[in-house]
Amino acid sequence: MGKVVLVTGVARKLAGRFVRRAMRDPGVERVVAVDAVTPEHPLGGAAFVRADIRQPAIGRVLAEFGVDTVVHMDVTATPLGAGGRTAVKETNVIGTMQLLGACQKSPTIQRLVVKSSTSVYGSAPRDPAVFTETTPPKSLPSGGFAKDVVEVEGYVRGFARRRPDVAVCVLRFANILGPEAQSPLAEYFSLPVLPTVFGYDPRLQFVHEDDVIDVLRIASSDPRRATLNSGTFNVAGDGVLTLSQCSRRLGTPTVPLLLPAVTWVGTALRTVGASDFSPEQIRLLTHGRVVSTVQMRETLGFEPKYTTAEAFADFARHRGPGLLPPQALASVVDRLAAKAVRGAGSHTAG
Repeated sequence: MGKVVLVTGVARKLAGRFVRRAMRDPGVERVVAVDAVTPEHPLGGAAFVRADIRQPAIGRVLAEFGVDTVVHMDVTATPLGAGGRTAVKETNVIGTMQLLGACQKSPTIQRLVVKSSTSVYGSAPRDPAVFTETTPPKSLPSGGFAKDVVEVEGYVRGFARRRPDVAVCVLRFANILGPEAQSPLAEYFSLPVLPTVFGYDPRLQFVHEDDVIDVLRIASSDPRRATLNSGTFNVAGDGVLTLSQCSRRLGTPTVPLLLPAVTWVGTALRTVGASDFSPEQIRLLTHGRVVSTVQMRETLGFEPKYTTAEAFADFARHRGPGLLPPQALASVVDRLAAKAVRGAGSHTAG
């Protein structure tokens, strides 16, 4: 008998892709796709159950299908349809609580995989150059999606203590980009002009959608490999890009704003449709965030196909050209930077 895999959040394109990929796995007997919203994309023959994970009925779904592997992908920063930020938070936090409660009572559950985020580390001026999975944040996120993820991981740790017989894998993804990326950062990079914080050029990491699917497949593999792929893992492509490099590659001009205007920036971005530009998102665009992926490679055994730069390039290609040709924008920025350096040197000499 093969595995019975339940996947949450399947109305979103990324989870839908994973469902179709899991259906092709010879070790999987059945995939149960769950969401409160009927997906508009195909699920490759998976059994779709319209259910809200915020409700206790999810326990009956686990029992009815004899689910042994749960892949919880319904932890997200962007709303799907009506409800806005409140509905997102409820699904992230209350939904996770209900799902874990159902898993705790299920005698068939052997494996739990949770889609998390490197947002748990926050972004602060005194952050380490690189976060490892055991590095505590300098300042816990105070709101938005980042705070949701902190709460979700806390509930997952509690579940792991109560059910030590279940293999638990938490994947902390860097910012996910690709042709179909749905995230506040993807929305930000799609703006015609990028507001930035004056005097800061944060380092950013990205992970490609294709790599997300591949690592989820590894993490949800045979429970007998639990000792090899359980635990918490940072997932990101090699290398980093600064925000200025991103803007050049997009061909999108930037508008530097003073740091005290952070609250105004968040309000303005929400006004133009960026759904979760909370203060935590602004801090990311101020201080950046870089994580170590050593455990991803050495323990989980996963090697991303895309580097950070390649993931961003694929996103940029599918997004379309910006207002300015990237080469021309890079040339102008380089000339201005050189002029500023010469001006500073002349001032010092005077």
